[in-house]
Amino acid sequence: MLSSSFPPPTNYFTLLHTNKSQIQVQTEIQVKKEMGWRGILGFEYGIVQAPLGPDISGPELVAAVANAGAIGILRAPDWECPDYLRELIRKTRTLTDKPFGVGIVLAFPHKENLKIILEEKVAILQLYWGEVTQEIVLEAHEAGVKVVPQIGSFEEAERAADVGVDAIIVQGHEAGGHVIGHEAIIALVPRVVDLVASRGIPVIAAGGIVDERGYVAALALGAQGVCLGTRFLATEESFAHPIYKKKLVEMNETEYTDVFGRARWPGAPQRVLKTPFFMEWRNLPSQENEANQPVIGHTTIHGMEKEIRQFAGTVPNKTTKGDIESMVMYAGEGVGLIHEILPAAQVINRLVEAAQILIQQHFTLLEH
Repeated sequence: MLSSSFPPPTNYFTLLHTNKSQIQVQTEIQVKKEMGWRGILGFEYGIVQAPLGPDISGPELVAAVANAGAIGILRAPDWECPDYLRELIRKTRTLTDKPFGVGIVLAFPHKENLKIILEEKVAILQLYWGEVTQEIVLEAHEAGVKVVPQIGSFEEAERAADVGVDAIIVQGHEAGGHVIGHEAIIALVPRVVDLVASRGIPVIAAGGIVDERGYVAALALGAQGVCLGTRFLATEESFAHPIYKKKLVEMNETEYTDVFGRARWPGAPQRVLKTPFFMEWRNLPSQENEANQPVIGHTTIHGMEKEIRQFAGTVPNKTTKGDIESMVMYAGEGVGLIHEILPAAQVINRLVEAAQILIQQHFTLLEH
C-alpha cells in the first residue's frame, strides 16, 4: 500500500454534527480507515518508534515494535561502518519478519552506510538534520525504499515535499534529544498538512507525545501518524541504561539547552531531563565544551569502545560504566506522563486501543 493511497485527513470533530445513529455506524470505519489505525506506508499502525541514538533503538526494540505492527527504526552509527550496519540490519531480521527502517543523521558521515541500507532494501530510510536531496530519494525509490525525513520548519517541509519524499515527520519544540524544531506541533503540523494535502504525503507528528491523548490530538491536527521517542526509551527492549530508564519514570521536567556535546555536534540544541547535575551546570559558559573535561565513564557504542567526558552528548546505554547520574539524559516534554517501564508491544497496543476508546466515547457519540 503506497502512501498516496491513503485518503486526505478528515476533521473528525465535524462528525459531532451528525446524528448519533449515523455516527455509531460510521465510527469503526472512519477510525480504522482514516485515523491511523490502518497505518501508513504499508504498516498496520500509524505509530513510529524514533531512531534513538546513538544505539538505544537496537535490534531488540526495533523488532518488538515491528512485530506489534508499528514502524521500528534502527539508528545508524554516526560514522562510516557499512559492514557493522549490515550485520545490525540482518540481526534485526532474525528477530522479526516484518519491515522496519534505519535512521541516518545527515550531519555525520553517512555515504557508505546509506549504500548498505539501500542494498539491504529496508522498508524505510529515515533522515534527519541535513538536506534531503532528490538524488537520495531517487536512489532509495529505485531500491524500493521509502524516504521519511524529520523536519523542524515549514520551509524544510516544502523542500522535502518538492523532492518526492514518501512521508514527513514534523518535529515540534517539545521533542526530546536533539531538537531541530522551533515551533510547537500544534502550530506547525497543520501548516505542513495543508502544504502536502494535495500530494498524498502523510504527515507524522513528533514531540512530547506519549499516550492516547497526544495521539488523538495529533490526528485532530491532521497528522496521519505519530512518532514517539521518549515513550519507547522507557521500554523493556530499549538499550538505555537502567538508571536512565528509572529517571524517565521518576522525573517530570525537561529543559531546552545546548550544554551537552558542543564540540562533537555544534549548533545542535537538546531537550534533557532536569537532573541535579544538569541544574548545577545549566548556565555553563558558552566557550566551554566537553573536549577539555574529565572522563566520567566508558561505554561500547555500535561495537566501539568509547570514553565519555563530562558534558558529552552521549546518553548512557546498558554497557555504560561510570558516573551515570552526571551524563546527559534526553527526554521530551511528555516525560511526566510516563509512569512505568513497559514492553514495546504493550505501549503500541495501549496507544491504539485507548485512542479508539477516547474518540468513540468523547467525540463520536454526542447528540446533535
